[in-house]
Order: sequence, then structure tokens, then C-alpha cells
Amino acid sequence: MISSLVHKYLDFKYREVEQFINNPILTQEKILNYLIKSGTNTYIGVQYDFASIKNKDDFRKSVPVFHYEDLKPYLEKILIDKRQDVLWNKPVKWFAMSSGTTNDKSKYIPVTQESLIQGHYKCGQQMLALYAHSNPQAKFFLGKTLVLGGSKQVNNIGDGIFTGDISAILIKNLKFWAKYSRTPERISLIPDWESKLQELTDYAIRKDVRAFMGVPSWLLVLLKKITVDTGRELTDLWPNLEVFFHGGVSFTPFEDQYRKLINKDSMIYWETYNASEGFFGSQYSGDSKDMLLMLDNNIYYEFVPMSEWDSDNPTTLTLEEVEIGQNYAVLITTNGGLWRYMIGDTIEFTSTTPYLFKITGRTKHFINAFGEEVIIDNAESALSEACAVTGAHIVEYTAAPIYFGDNSAGAHEWLIEFDVEPADIHLFRVTLDNALKKANSDYEAKRSHNLSLQDPVIRVLPKDSFYNWLKYKGKAGGQNKVPRLSNNRDYVDNMLIFLEMSGA
Repeated sequence: MISSLVHKYLDFKYREVEQFINNPILTQEKILNYLIKSGTNTYIGVQYDFASIKNKDDFRKSVPVFHYEDLKPYLEKILIDKRQDVLWNKPVKWFAMSSGTTNDKSKYIPVTQESLIQGHYKCGQQMLALYAHSNPQAKFFLGKTLVLGGSKQVNNIGDGIFTGDISAILIKNLKFWAKYSRTPERISLIPDWESKLQELTDYAIRKDVRAFMGVPSWLLVLLKKITVDTGRELTDLWPNLEVFFHGGVSFTPFEDQYRKLINKDSMIYWETYNASEGFFGSQYSGDSKDMLLMLDNNIYYEFVPMSEWDSDNPTTLTLEEVEIGQNYAVLITTNGGLWRYMIGDTIEFTSTTPYLFKITGRTKHFINAFGEEVIIDNAESALSEACAVTGAHIVEYTAAPIYFGDNSAGAHEWLIEFDVEPADIHLFRVTLDNALKKANSDYEAKRSHNLSLQDPVIRVLPKDSFYNWLKYKGKAGGQNKVPRLSNNRDYVDNMLIFLEMSGA
């Protein structure tokens, strides 16, 4: 009876999905009108004369593209001046702490009651509806869902405003019936990662766990601990285990590890795209990992072609203007108070009937194999500090992830060519690691107790290695640059193969 009732409810939610699939452009236009109307009398709405905006073309002409640095003055009016009509016509109660920018350890993304209910929660239910539609025999809801969220608690910073990891905010505001089927809140919000792991292990081994939900890198650490502590196979512990709803980082580097840990052909891995700024996509069917763009979540989308990514005033495309196979940066306007905001993610549409896509990366070089989101500025400042402490001078460098092994966590591998080598390479590595922790809260969390990320690996390369490599590739010259950071090992492995071939 429970199964029948749940499936009927999910069928109802699937009909919501069908409605925006059948009317994608109209759905988006209605959302834009609602957002503009709601924002007209706000501080930003008055500044950019939202009252005169009649359509999407007016919107593109009147409101500039915002990056996080552009958004900060508005956030300060809320956080410091305690003003509540700045970005949205209702209070911004929460700020989701996300990965740092060039000048900040963490970003503070505004979250409203509307963005939680009409965005994150609504799309979460629609994601489950998509899964159930593809898997009519689904019964994961009859057991427990093991949820591994971020380690930041929700913190009250005064005047009814709270900060925390988006997963903590979502958990804190869930309805009681939704909390019942998940990991208890008291465990999910434990700030100390090691304590949380132990509590989750003790809890999970006693329950009928049928689903996982979380970031692949973090969850893998927990599952490995459970197998070691219990000495049992996961399928023995949880014979009804059915699905892992995953997101946050690419699943590709972790897939083999999961299939080894969960020796069950029927286990399903379902991709999602849920960020601090909103819930944007869910895997559409069991036949492909391509995700459906969620269009009725009160988020209005625009897309920036690759050729425009570095422009101060980029050309933007609306949904009906995108093409299959092109790389776009995602621009969003939301009921969380974000206006034409560049989130930094890049996608490629694989279909426009319906609108399916895959995530292709970020607009800038970065490393985010384990959710650490190390950006160029983090790397540059950390390397500068390591050089200052050890008397070193760097000519060129590149870095990439080392993925999880059977018996090891991941790491970052740095290929560095020095003009002056550090007096103490161990001190250089430690200083680099600590400086990255100071600059980036997500890197700091992933390095905690060496659980997701072990110590960085430093490879000192011979003189002229990068020049000879670029010359070998036919790319010697001033306009060709060494990629500083990469989220895959293509550059690093290519460089190492070249060095081996050349006998360096």
C-alpha cells in the first residue's frame, strides 16, 4: 500500500515535468515575468529600472551580467547594513557557503524560502519522479536513505540570518516526513568530519539502507570505512540497496571504485545537478547520464557561448537560441535574489526536445575532482608563499588530480620546474598545502584527516621541461600557455610520458 501511494504521488510529480517539457519556452517566459515583477521595488530593481522591462530583450539590455565580485556590495547591504529589500522582495534568511573566489575563502550565496521550496525541494521531488518513471519497481523509499552532506552546521549570525553549507540548510528546513526516511539531522549536521563518519557508520549498519545521496568522493570514504569496520560486504549489510543519487563532482573517476564496493549488477547510479545557487538538472532516464534541465523551478536561464566567456558584456542566448553540441556557460536569474549571475559551470546540450545536457566543466581552469574547487588564484598565492618560505623560484607548473585507488584517497599532483629549487622540498610541500587550506575552505575540508585528499605530490622537473614539451607539441611561442590547473590528467600524463620518452 505504501509503495502504491508513493508511486502515485511520484506519477503526479512526473506530470509536472511533462508540462515544462512540452512547453519549455512559455514556462521560462512566465518565470522571467514573475521574477522581474517580484524584483521591481527592490534596491537592485530600482537601480536597473525593472519597471521598464517588458520582455527578455529588455532584460538583457538593462541588467548587466553579474559575477560574484559584482554581487558582493549587495550582499554586504544585507549582511552588514541589515537591509532586506536589496535582491528580493522577501527576506533572505540564509546564505549558503560555497567555494571561495579570488579574494574570499568562501562565497555567500543568498537563499530564500521561495528558492528552497520552489527550487531545491520541488526539483528534488521531480528528480525522484524521473527516477521512478524509469524504474517502475523502485522501492528505495521503503527503507532509509543514507545522506552525506557537508560538514558545516547552520550558524546564526544575527537578525534572523543564518549561514551554512547548502546541504545543511536543506536538511535543517526539511519537513518532518522527509527527515524520517533520511539520516537523522543530529548526525548529518555534526561539524567534525571524523565524528560524523563514526556516527554515520554506527547508524547505517543497523538500518535497512536502500539509497545513498551525496557527493561521490565523500561517500566513498564512508563506505570504505563501513566495510573495514564491519568486515562485511555492503550488499550483505544492505540486501535491498537500490540507488545512489549523486552530484557535486564528476562520477567518472569513482565509478570503478563503487562497482567494486557494491557488487550488484542491479545497483543504479543516478546523476543530479544541485548547487548552492539552485537545483538545475537531473538524469532523465536510465539509458543515458544526460540530464534534463529543470525549467519550472523559478530560475530563468541564459547561456553564454564559449567565445564570449572572457567578455565584460557577453552576448547571451535564451533557451530557444541554444544549439546542440556547443559549449555554454550558465547564467541564472532566481527567486533567491541572483540576477543574471554567472555560476561558472559550463554545459553542452545533447537534445532540445527535451532540453538535455551534460556538464562540461568550468569557465576557468580549476581542480574539482573531489569537490575542492581549487582555482588559479588559490594555486598562485599558495605557491608564492611556499617559494617565499623556502627561497624557491618557479619557472612553470601544472597540477592535476590523482584519483582514488583501491587502498588510498586522492591527491593533487604538481609538476613544477624551478629556476631556484627550494632549500627544503618537504617544507615547500607543507607550506603549499597549508596555504591552500587557508585560501580555500573546501580544500581544507577535503584534506581533513587525509580522508578525501592526501598530502600533495610534488614532482620537480628538469630545466626546460615545459619549453621542450611545448616545442614537441608544436606549441612553442608567446601565445601558447602551460595549463596551470586541470580537472583531468590529460596534460600531466602527457607531460610525464614525454619526459620518459626524452629520458629526462
